Amino acid sequence: MIPCRCYLTVRPLLTAAQATMEAMKSVENVGFDYERSARLSRAFPLTAVIGQDLIKQALLLGAIDTNLGGIAISGRRGTAKSVMARGLHALLPPIEVVEGSFCNADPDDPRGWEDGLAEKLGNREVPRKIREAPFVQIPLGVTEDRLVGTVDIEASMKEGKTVFQPGLLAEAHRGILYVDEVNLLDEGIANLLLGILSDGVNTVEREGISISHPCRPLLIATYNPEEGPLREHLLDRIAICLSADVPGTSDERVAAIDAAVRFQDSPEKVFEETRELTEGLNSSVILAREYLKEVEISRDQVKYLVEEARRGGVQGHRAELFALRAACAAAALEGRDRVNKDDLRQAVNLVILPRSILLDSPPPDDEAPPPPPPPPPP
Repeated sequence: MIPCRCYLTVRPLLTAAQATMEAMKSVENVGFDYERSARLSRAFPLTAVIGQDLIKQALLLGAIDTNLGGIAISGRRGTAKSVMARGLHALLPPIEVVEGSFCNADPDDPRGWEDGLAEKLGNREVPRKIREAPFVQIPLGVTEDRLVGTVDIEASMKEGKTVFQPGLLAEAHRGILYVDEVNLLDEGIANLLLGILSDGVNTVEREGISISHPCRPLLIATYNPEEGPLREHLLDRIAICLSADVPGTSDERVAAIDAAVRFQDSPEKVFEETRELTEGLNSSVILAREYLKEVEISRDQVKYLVEEARRGGVQGHRAELFALRAACAAAALEGRDRVNKDDLRQAVNLVILPRSILLDSPPPDDEAPPPPPPPPPP
């Protein structure tokens, strides 16, 4: 069996998950960021979105495994792309960080701290703080310095030494990094962004400064294809690419209008109606993150994903790698420690099928017919 993670948890699953859920209810002796309710009160609940089940499922898997590889949602205006991206934030559990860390460092993972944090703390006990998972949006006109960080000139002059000013990537670590209209983002910035997210580390080299910090947020990118396509090499580096332009039934469209009107008129009532389901999904994400550390996938199942990618004419190996993580996250969401055939089918539908070039154009009449369908998943 192949572990979906390179390590196993050293704490019992339920104990770790219960500790996280207790942290959401109690803030005794620990600092807490109270901006959560004010910020989330403006976001339409993901559980109130009508339809778009495939996209909502993909977002849930991304919440469970933020290293999934990112989610891109295409769609014309008014298809709830940004609504779903922002609504996912309410389902993320709070995170425990090292107080004073500029990139939300995990106090239980010193190897993942930013440069200089260990020396700053010395031998004293690690100060801890619980805060909401960050949600950071990248503006279209963002500069490289604002994205990755740069030298804080004013602070450097005051302190007489070079001071690092963290960028948006540092703020987004362990949370959500949202890019709206990603197809209009400067190509150089987009390449830089995806390169750093792929590495999981942001290294900044400026005059008088060299610093690295972890950068592993969940990337959610949305775009309107009518305003220009997303470049192929960028799409290839994002795990799940789905379209929100799925025609809904008449009843679904009426229900969507009703939900939007009610949220505009009385958001508190909509929050109350969806509270139980939202809290249930939030608890499921917390538990699934712990189960994910134990999930295994067999070599035969990996071979099935590889064969599906080959049948679809998918180039490279990213599709199989992304599909493997999606299958493991799907198993964790169901509370299982082994991937089954339903998880594999879900991974194929979310990751491999949208990348398949065989779906784009039918074969010419003089070509041989396609091979028969493969056997069912192992």
